Amino acid sequence: MRILFLGDVVGISGCSKLMNNLKDEIKSKKIDFVIVNGENAATQGVGLTKEICYDFFNCGVDVITTGNHIWDQKEIIEYIDKEDRLLRPKNLFEPAPGRGFNTYNTKENIKIGVLNLMGNVFMKKCDDVFEISEKFIKQFKLKEDYDFLIVDFHGEITSEKNAIGHYFDGKASLVVGTHTHIPTNDARILKGGTGYQTDAGMCGDYNSVIGMNAENSLNRFLKKNSVKHFPAIGEATLCGVIVDCDIHTGLATNIESYVFGAQLKNTH
Repeated sequence: MRILFLGDVVGISGCSKLMNNLKDEIKSKKIDFVIVNGENAATQGVGLTKEICYDFFNCGVDVITTGNHIWDQKEIIEYIDKEDRLLRPKNLFEPAPGRGFNTYNTKENIKIGVLNLMGNVFMKKCDDVFEISEKFIKQFKLKEDYDFLIVDFHGEITSEKNAIGHYFDGKASLVVGTHTHIPTNDARILKGGTGYQTDAGMCGDYNSVIGMNAENSLNRFLKKNSVKHFPAIGEATLCGVIVDCDIHTGLATNIESYVFGAQLKNTH
């Protein structure tokens, strides 16, 4: 089983790059299942819309995960209850619309679990992510409740992401971080067999400040004339990870960073 996970899609630039290239990349890389974090995909660079979800599913995305901007486009509140391929962080305060975990059957009848979590440090208030993770691990088991488990950890700091990776080691196929929009060069398989990367990076214009217009962002830092953040609109790069998993164990056999596009290049 070969799974592609793509980091936060940012604005029109990221959406266009994804929609124009994903089907060809799925074919050329022999991808079996695609997960995309879409929480910055809206034109404004925060949240996502029902139409964007349709576009993502139509171009080959199987599941959309999100994060702290999930409710920024209000139409998604109603839509998420109807669309089980769209997830929000499981540790948002309950009750909340939608779901933070679900399982999906492939055409080959392989069951893939996807768990969406959000960090507690320097993030919007949400339930304790380690308590929620502990409850989840007690309730669900790899190779019993699903063949593979992918965990999107939407968090700000590397130590919290590292800790979640080790906590799920041997219990998930892949743990990958999102939110900071910069890909980390640490894709590896942990001791217990779980694929891991601290942050997948973003699908957006890297000639920017984490996807936002660079000039406006600099003006905000310099306290000069500026407006609300808005996405950069140059050619985007798609960033994420590809993980190969063993159907017998559910664990990773290979993981590599994935980079496709303009400013960034693969190193191998």
